[in-house]
Amino acid sequence: MSDTPREIKKVAVIGAGVMGAGIAAHVANAGIEVLLLDIVPEGATNRNAIAEKAVERLLKADPAAFMSKRNARLVKPGNIEDNLADLASCDWIVEAVIERLDIKQALYAKIDAVRTPGTAVSSNTSTIPLADLTNGLPEGFRRDFLITHFFNPPRYMRLLEIVAGADTDPATAARVKAFADVKLGKTVVDCKDTPGFIANRLGTYWIQAAVISALDLGLRVEEADAVMGRPFGIPKTGIFGLLDLVGLDLMPHVQGSLERALPKSDPFHALLRDVPLLRDMIANGYTGRKGKGGFYRLNREGGGKVKEAIDLSTGAYRREEKAQLSELEDLSKDLPALLASEGPAGRYAWSVMGRTLAYAARLVPEAADTVVAIDEAMRLGYNWKLGPFELIDKIGADTLAARLEAEGAEVPALLAAARGKSFYRVDDGRQQYLGTDGDYHDVVRPDGVLLLADIKLRSKPIQKNGSAALWDIGDGVVCLEFTSKGNSLDEGIITLLARAIPLVKSKYKALVIYNEGTNFSVGANLGLALFACNIAAFGEVEKLVATGQQTYQQLKYAPFPVVSAPAGMALGGGCEILLHSDAVQAHAESYIGLVECGVGLLPGWGGCKEMLTRWQNAKGVPHGPMPATSKVFEMVSTATVSKSAAEAKEYLFLRETDGITMNRDRLLADAKAKALALAENYVPPKPVDLTLPGPSGKTALVMAAEGFHKRGIATKHDLVVADALAEVLSGGKADHIEPVKEADVLELERAGFMRLIRTNGTLARIEHTLETGRPLRN
Repeated sequence: MSDTPREIKKVAVIGAGVMGAGIAAHVANAGIEVLLLDIVPEGATNRNAIAEKAVERLLKADPAAFMSKRNARLVKPGNIEDNLADLASCDWIVEAVIERLDIKQALYAKIDAVRTPGTAVSSNTSTIPLADLTNGLPEGFRRDFLITHFFNPPRYMRLLEIVAGADTDPATAARVKAFADVKLGKTVVDCKDTPGFIANRLGTYWIQAAVISALDLGLRVEEADAVMGRPFGIPKTGIFGLLDLVGLDLMPHVQGSLERALPKSDPFHALLRDVPLLRDMIANGYTGRKGKGGFYRLNREGGGKVKEAIDLSTGAYRREEKAQLSELEDLSKDLPALLASEGPAGRYAWSVMGRTLAYAARLVPEAADTVVAIDEAMRLGYNWKLGPFELIDKIGADTLAARLEAEGAEVPALLAAARGKSFYRVDDGRQQYLGTDGDYHDVVRPDGVLLLADIKLRSKPIQKNGSAALWDIGDGVVCLEFTSKGNSLDEGIITLLARAIPLVKSKYKALVIYNEGTNFSVGANLGLALFACNIAAFGEVEKLVATGQQTYQQLKYAPFPVVSAPAGMALGGGCEILLHSDAVQAHAESYIGLVECGVGLLPGWGGCKEMLTRWQNAKGVPHGPMPATSKVFEMVSTATVSKSAAEAKEYLFLRETDGITMNRDRLLADAKAKALALAENYVPPKPVDLTLPGPSGKTALVMAAEGFHKRGIATKHDLVVADALAEVLSGGKADHIEPVKEADVLELERAGFMRLIRTNGTLARIEHTLETGRPLRN
């Protein structure tokens, strides 16, 4: 029997390199104290120098490793000579040192001598089998040992591959899985103890197939990336852009470890080939974005900025060109037709994905027990929109198997068993997958996970239109889902939001505003606004602004609780929904802000009003009308966006009482629970009058903006926008001793918004943003 497993309250990470430090930072993001240890540098006066410098790098990292810089205080630097005994107080010890078996095993012996029995110990290795890691080590150590393979960067990559050995105590593994799931926000995928586990084994095969096929077929890197990107639901970096991102020098190490570990019968060996171009690029420092460039680079010679791509046949750089593949334009949304095409795009697509999907079918049950695990690993580890078996379903298992047979290639047993079937199906409102036994099995969610996607399989919306839908998610709670492009806010969403209020009031307990898109909402639909302005339909624009204000106010004072649950971006009008909700349950990776000034506008749906209210009542803010007004002016005029939900609390986009969910899949369940808790004895909020500085305050704000203009920080049109914003935030012509009501601020918002949207400078900003995705500095 193993010692009783302990709750994980303190973690140690040994190895302060990129991965180890990143893991430590993310443990700190969960609010958990973490000990970060490394070796003592030879001849160093500061024995903790390596770990301390790692924390310094983490604080400067971009993208940020810490969700709030305050979290760095939870990371305690040390070294493995002086602080080894401190491991006795840790509940999970993560080893992230160099990939050498002898070094790891020597470290394990030291850990085992000081750790408390029952403490979980894991390795972040991605290349060494667990059986080799624990070979010859005591039984007690083997019981508490497992592999936890994080993906880089640990904060942002949701996948965590876990391998438990034959001797691993199931209770220890379950404790680490639960902590990783709930506290670290990871999707845990169980893997077999096989080389490369799942994602890196299949991902490396895919990358190698793509590089070799591009060389053999004579494609340009832009063409290869265009084929391997959006048509298959893969990030637009494609293959060569991905290699630049992760670093070309990493691939030989990963390939080498797989080459050594995989049996000669594995199809991976057929793809191994020396690529002189790749070898020369690495030797000359062209390792991708971290080096002098990679397959793509930005040439700054002569003070210019020219995007270039490498010629795969000559190794010389040339100006980057958009891929010109007519068949890709015609067939990019029809995968079977693309793969069957005889053109260069079709031949390349089949050469890469045909064998990659066949290889994926070989990995069940060798590397994982189910197709679900393989798909999850590739979606989360390589950001594929669809996993390989979901792609096979789009292509057709029969089609794929028939073509493999026609070319004399082996048809994996699992693929052969899927003929006449699909790998996934919906049966009686439940998603099921095809098992290795030939039967279908339910896809089982972990306890505490509630997905709108599952609810939609077994029910119909209460109401819906082209932009939004209302769903009954049980226990008297209604969910409002945005369905517009980018979840941009338009008349359809505002209309359904208004209809939801009397509906929930009459039949339900609470409303949750949530969706499972990449972003909660990117804000108002600027395209519709620009169209209306171009035909001089300013009355329609003002009507939408007024309707939005009225609806958001009704939301705020509804006789039932409203809980918003954002993930990703919640910008502009999306942020304003959060500000008008009774509570927010935010995914940790929520990026929240009022960004209207960036497109020459100002918040028009109550954002100014709500932020003024929050900052006037905030702890630590000096009393009086000016301090809060100045703070809101600073944030809104600069289009400040939080880099996490934790940081959103620092800006007061979120209240201190608002919740943060680390795991995206648990967000809806947490929001629903919060709504039900609020529903007990719920009392709506009461309106609060504001104290604003009046005309003299506006003058001070405008003067500050003019000072930035003289320093070249603010543009000419920034001053126009700042003047309108200052008018709103100062309370207009009201004297500073007069209380300003919410309706007064809303009227000022509406007037300022309409004043700006009629200016050429704002229309130019909107048009530029829609065309390029970037702000215009005019």
